[in-house]
Amino acid sequence: RRWVKSKTKPNGKKPPAEEKKQYLEAEFTKVRVVDFDLKELVLLPREIDLNEWLASNTTTFFNLINLQYSTISEFCTGDTCQAMTACNTIYYWYDERGKKTKCTAPQYVDFVMSLVQKLVTEEENFPTKYGKEFPNSFDSLVKKICRYLFHVLAHLYWAHFKETVALDLQGHLNTLYAHFIVFVREFNLVDPKETCIMDDLSEILCAPVPPTPAPAAPSSPNSAPSSHNHVTER
Repeated sequence: RRWVKSKTKPNGKKPPAEEKKQYLEAEFTKVRVVDFDLKELVLLPREIDLNEWLASNTTTFFNLINLQYSTISEFCTGDTCQAMTACNTIYYWYDERGKKTKCTAPQYVDFVMSLVQKLVTEEENFPTKYGKEFPNSFDSLVKKICRYLFHVLAHLYWAHFKETVALDLQGHLNTLYAHFIVFVREFNLVDPKETCIMDDLSEILCAPVPPTPAPAAPSSPNSAPSSHNHVTER
């Protein structure tokens, strides 16, 4: 039971690598809430302004990720998550003056959600009134928000996937994660160097939905069943 106790302390060292990532197991990755092509969902509609589209989606992702985190927040404490970890990375919080702060995962998530709530509700940042212009800094604000939201999603998988499965919410988490990654890739909102720690999961969850199967599809050891909630394995 040694691995159960190995909690990472926020001392700047890399946390010990987990020998097996439960969230990559096929029985979990195949579970989704939807099975249509998310790429089509994120494409900019012709009649919509790009900034309006980014603002609307970013605000929605903030609300959904906040809600998803709230389902396991009782398990994410200063004792269980002494640092904001994901894979082999520890995230530190930087305040408005750029000061680096060590904090527990729940503190970090609280900082993220408080900051994003403030940004998306300020009219000068995310204008809602007709004719109001988006600020010049809008693109960088959206990128900052998406980077922080990715940290929260990565922590959910890394530290709280067992609780998510226990609550039978892995389908919601998988769908939310895949939708978010497809969205930020489409509009280049998060540096791939930032998201690469979860590339193994992204490649599985963001694989295009297989086309409708032909009546007599050949079966091979490498082909996955083309039914609801199954994705092609690569």
